[in-house]
Amino acid sequence: MDPTAGPPERAQRRIVCAVASGAARSGSVPRVIAVRTISAAEHLEFLNRQPSVSFLQTPAWGQVKNEWRHESIGWYSGAEATSAEIMGAALVLYRQLPRLKRYLAYLPEGPVLDWSNPALDEWLSAMSTHLKAQGAFGVRMGPPVVTRTWSAATIKAALAEGMHRRLGNVPADTRHDDGGSLQAVLRREGWRPVRAEHGFTAGQPQYVFQLPLSGRTEEDLLKGMNQQWRRNIKKADKTGVVVKQGSAGDLPAFHALYAETAARDAFTPRPLSYFERMFSALQAEDPDRIRLYLAHHEDDLVAATTWVRVGSHTWYSYGASSTAKRDVRGSNAIQWQMIRDAIAAGADVYDLRGITDTLDKNDPHLGLIQFKVGTGGEAVEYVGEWDLPLNRVLYKAFDVYMSRR
Repeated sequence: MDPTAGPPERAQRRIVCAVASGAARSGSVPRVIAVRTISAAEHLEFLNRQPSVSFLQTPAWGQVKNEWRHESIGWYSGAEATSAEIMGAALVLYRQLPRLKRYLAYLPEGPVLDWSNPALDEWLSAMSTHLKAQGAFGVRMGPPVVTRTWSAATIKAALAEGMHRRLGNVPADTRHDDGGSLQAVLRREGWRPVRAEHGFTAGQPQYVFQLPLSGRTEEDLLKGMNQQWRRNIKKADKTGVVVKQGSAGDLPAFHALYAETAARDAFTPRPLSYFERMFSALQAEDPDRIRLYLAHHEDDLVAATTWVRVGSHTWYSYGASSTAKRDVRGSNAIQWQMIRDAIAAGADVYDLRGITDTLDKNDPHLGLIQFKVGTGGEAVEYVGEWDLPLNRVLYKAFDVYMSRR
């Protein structure tokens, strides 16, 4: 298998999906939707006009994921679909099926579209037509559309009551109709929800934890945190933990601590080269797209994290902490500094990324949600990742192959 091999030379072919609207059926010019390959510069220019976009949908992320072939695509709409203005965009990652020039087309946390568009099914159809012509046997995407949210107080009460084993069974503070409507459209059009494994989906998480920042001060955020978080932030300061931004030259130190964390928490770490490529690609796209934070106690590195920003959205991306000196609370100190810097950058959201939906006290993942709930933010459920088989035989073969890896 050559995972970096690209789709056929039809990459530049323009795919047009003509759909008859009500106006067209009455005899006027039919609406036409086009999806075609665009340049990285065109893609980035479109994203820069959006208030918030996942960093996984930036052109630079295609360079980070160098084991996949990547393509930027754009949506156009008009009488002949020749409008110069891009109406939607996406980063597509192509994973090759072993020994065959057929690919899974993956759009992590994308595409970037108007998900309330009443002609959404037609826009998605145009996309799948384009991707099939590129050699895709299936499509996987993760629409950035929210279905439900739960406040920290609601989650804390549910944990105390012990009545529910899953967050999804707890009445949400807010339900978002757009999410439910989108799921109905996807099912009707033949898309399938990707199953979760051990609380997480096979790709990007369906549940994340976010800290709203808009209109809030540092004092407001501290008041919203639980007592343990406030105490730990104060202890870190009192014991002399110092948090500073690092550079690409500090990545080996970060990675050593990250590998220690992986061994302690029993997960497979990414190699140093991955983080070096990530920094190089994201900073080339925007000098402040990614930052490295380092927390030291005396001369010891006790915590290290990466921070990513696109527009008004910031993310805590990767984190590491030492087994020694855990009592100085370097992890709390470094999170607090990233939150403060997110406010200073004008961000509306500080995103702590994935959680599972477990509330079971015997589940080892419970500690993750408990740690993040302490910030006083909210759990957010997205519609999740969905698959569209374009060739059912090849799609099934790929599913079996991935399950055995």
